Amino acid sequence: MLDLVDVALLPFSLTFMQKAFLMSVLIAIPMSLLSCYLVLKGWSLMGDAISHAVLPGIVLAYIFEVALAIGAFLAGISCALISGFVKANSKIKQDSILGIVFSGMFALGLILYLKIQTDIHLDHILFGNILGLTWQDILNSLFLGSFCTIFILIKRLDLLANIFDPQHAKAIGINVSRLNYLFLALLSLAIVASIKSGGIILGIAMLIMPGAISFLLSKDFIKMLTFSVLIAVFSSILGVYLSFFIDSAPAPTIVIIMTLIFIYCFFSNLKKGLV
Repeated sequence: MLDLVDVALLPFSLTFMQKAFLMSVLIAIPMSLLSCYLVLKGWSLMGDAISHAVLPGIVLAYIFEVALAIGAFLAGISCALISGFVKANSKIKQDSILGIVFSGMFALGLILYLKIQTDIHLDHILFGNILGLTWQDILNSLFLGSFCTIFILIKRLDLLANIFDPQHAKAIGINVSRLNYLFLALLSLAIVASIKSGGIILGIAMLIMPGAISFLLSKDFIKMLTFSVLIAVFSSILGVYLSFFIDSAPAPTIVIIMTLIFIYCFFSNLKKGLV
């Protein structure tokens, strides 16, 4: 019996697993908060777009020997600005614009990646390298994640007003345009904070699934935020833990757990006639 307990607790005693658990929580909190706003505003595809768009920024940062996070952030912001410019100057719908921009930038990133000799592994960009982190990586994500979380909590009412009634938000003195761009910058920062550890796949999932699941659980916004964080943190810890025993990558394991939670909540609401 003691041996089974020792085996069950083994992941918590290993330094690289401790780093993985900590980093997964640091990623989960800010991205799950952002997820609620993205789902309610109908901007989920924006998170997907920026997550894909960071690839050319990462490769170019490697070429010019600057911090990869800087390249990823600039690429993410460029994606948001290009999308906003095209939307403001055309009648093309936003989802189409985002599809064009993120697929184009992702393709550019792949071409650049294949044309240069780099020690950046594509699998690490897609799936992250949460088991190979340094304490400096964790400190960087802690700083970026904390900044995002604090901003969201301070501006939560302004962001909420902008989601449900932009005209009213303008009437009460909120600069809606500036707030939207600040939100997109924040989104880019959150993705940068998660890209090295969780990769693109986990970044996309974290920006959509927690908010979507919490929306099924409650229509009260404060409860939505709470449920979203709890679901993201629970899925992250469980995903990292299970990946140790089933010998899988932590990021997709976390995504699978959130997917199963979504399926359960969806069919529970369907059974109750709430969907």
